[in-house]
Amino acid sequence: MDTTDTRAQQLIDAVNDAMRTPTSYRDDTPLPVVGDTPPVPQPDSRRVPTWATGIAVASIGIGAGATGIGCAVWLAAKGLAAITLTGVLAALSPFVGTAVLVLAIGAAMARAGRASTTNVYKGSVSVTTKTEISSTARGLFARNRNTLKGAR
Repeated sequence: MDTTDTRAQQLIDAVNDAMRTPTSYRDDTPLPVVGDTPPVPQPDSRRVPTWATGIAVASIGIGAGATGIGCAVWLAAKGLAAITLTGVLAALSPFVGTAVLVLAIGAAMARAGRASTTNVYKGSVSVTTKTEISSTARGLFARNRNTLKGAR
């Protein structure tokens, strides 16, 4: 027990000694405005890689573009929320007019591209006047089998 008490007392004394000595020092004396040492040139020797500059510029551009697109969407939504049905129809009328114009041009081009074709057939013609169709459908899942009688 004596050695444990002795060691504990040594530890307590060491902690108390450490607490008595200061661990930091503050110098409150004012600094001189101009000293007697001449200024030394300190050239900027930092090198920034080209890829890092490109990434920085691109990220700034993407951020500004996203902000601009977000503002435009917000303004469009705000404007559309403020108008009535008449305003919506007025806002959509240029698009409807453009669609009708495109449809008319497409129809005119289709009509112009379609040539009139006259087919002239030469040869013998056989006319069958009697045609019988018999149909058989049986069972739950019926298959329709049509047979033509009298046709060539």
